[in-house]
Amino acid sequence: MLKFSTFLRALSSIRGALIWSIVLFVIGIGTGWVSTGPLEDILLNQIGGLREISERLEQGSNVQWNFFLFIFFNNAIKSVLVIYAGIFFGILPVVFLLINGMVIGFLVHTTMNYGASFFDIVVKGLLPHGIIEIPVIIIACAFGLRFGGLVLKSLIQFGGGKRNTISSQWSTFMRTTVTASFWIVILLLVAAIIESTLTYSLVRG
Repeated sequence: MLKFSTFLRALSSIRGALIWSIVLFVIGIGTGWVSTGPLEDILLNQIGGLREISERLEQGSNVQWNFFLFIFFNNAIKSVLVIYAGIFFGILPVVFLLINGMVIGFLVHTTMNYGASFFDIVVKGLLPHGIIEIPVIIIACAFGLRFGGLVLKSLIQFGGGKRNTISSQWSTFMRTTVTASFWIVILLLVAAIIESTLTYSLVRG
């Protein structure tokens, strides 16, 4: 059940949700890029919070180890939670995708406005770990959206003649969430190692 091939098959079973996740994430990036007014203030607060955490992690005795632990557990816990938070009609995965996209779009745009090059921001600061981390977060949210879709479908067809079909779909889906959670955590572990070593060195080099 935990084979990587099973995980890939699970992805093919949620293609529609994956497409929606990508679309929402891109919308978030675009919104963050052009953000002004109250929305800009919200994003600045988000980034300010991340900066404070980064400064605290820098004060430890083993900085890279501190970053690794924070990055891994923060991303892994949130990504697994967002799958099962999809039970609330898929609302939380939608919010999670939009906020993460907006923070990235806003951060890249603002940093470039202060004179940093696109290469330094994206290729050195984002791409090494982001090439794994971002797709994995999108995948986690896609499972959350699928969860919400099944909840809505079950409510609509409640009491109908398709109860056995829905029950079978739930059984299959819940098994796929276990496989997905396992591989999402493994992939985020790899991303955290890269971010706390390679990305850390590139950004500070």
